[in-house]
Amino acid sequence: MKIITHNGNFHADDVFGVATLLLRFKDEHKEPKIIRTRDVATIKTGDFVLDVGGEYDAGRNRFDHHQIGGAGKRANGVPYASFGLIWKKFGVAIAGSSEVAELVDKNLVQFIDAADNGDGELKPFKADALPYSVKRAIDVFNPDWRDQRQDFDGWFFQAVAFAAGVLKREVEFARAILESRQALEQAYKNSADKRIIVLDKEYQWENYLNKYPEPLFVIVPRLGEGDKIIWRLGAVRNDTKSFINRRDLPVEWAGRRDEELVKVTGVADALFCHNKLFVAYAKSKEGAIELAKKAF
Repeated sequence: MKIITHNGNFHADDVFGVATLLLRFKDEHKEPKIIRTRDVATIKTGDFVLDVGGEYDAGRNRFDHHQIGGAGKRANGVPYASFGLIWKKFGVAIAGSSEVAELVDKNLVQFIDAADNGDGELKPFKADALPYSVKRAIDVFNPDWRDQRQDFDGWFFQAVAFAAGVLKREVEFARAILESRQALEQAYKNSADKRIIVLDKEYQWENYLNKYPEPLFVIVPRLGEGDKIIWRLGAVRNDTKSFINRRDLPVEWAGRRDEELVKVTGVADALFCHNKLFVAYAKSKEGAIELAKKAF
């Protein structure tokens, strides 16, 4: 099987596009051949062609988006780049369900597509500090002007390996998010005091339990030192894009740990409270619940 993309500088779009095809077909075709070129005659020989060739035809596995008019947009207006076009065709087969594939598209693919199309704006996280994006992480794999031998292909394959690892974990994380929702629903329904939600596992709750108006704190088990379980008390945020808690932990707990935190809280097994007042720990579930009650 022959995968063809362009040579020279590479970006997150073509790197993740190739990584997606490798995840989908590597087991079926042993080691697919990857060719980086702009030679028209060679491009015509590809089983899959992406980010080059000036053609989008999913049926023939042509996945370019540089032609006049592009290659279409999603319902939310985010334009497709080659990664998105490939994910649109093969994402469900890789992810195992349309729900997981859609979540990966939302969490990873859409940003890469929009950035590659020059559509959107990367805003400062704080002051003039920009978020470190997956696009940037791939860009830095390119050789720079100081390299005597600019081995684009060698660095490209390293970037593809990195991207494949990210993509596999995004799929697993999306599955975990979706599979946790029933447990989160049940924990909310079973909670006598819905300001405090106690979970039996460390589910991905941050973007789900905040849809309910009552929860202020969520308590989950976490692996501590020496394989011992400790219990994390986390503050709920209305918007997980900010650091504004529905309720902060008490200011007098800030940065305290062990005996100092025990003394100020009265909780015998209290371990630590973050100085930003969004998380604290106790040795036991009962201790974490007691901390939560004292935080009201």
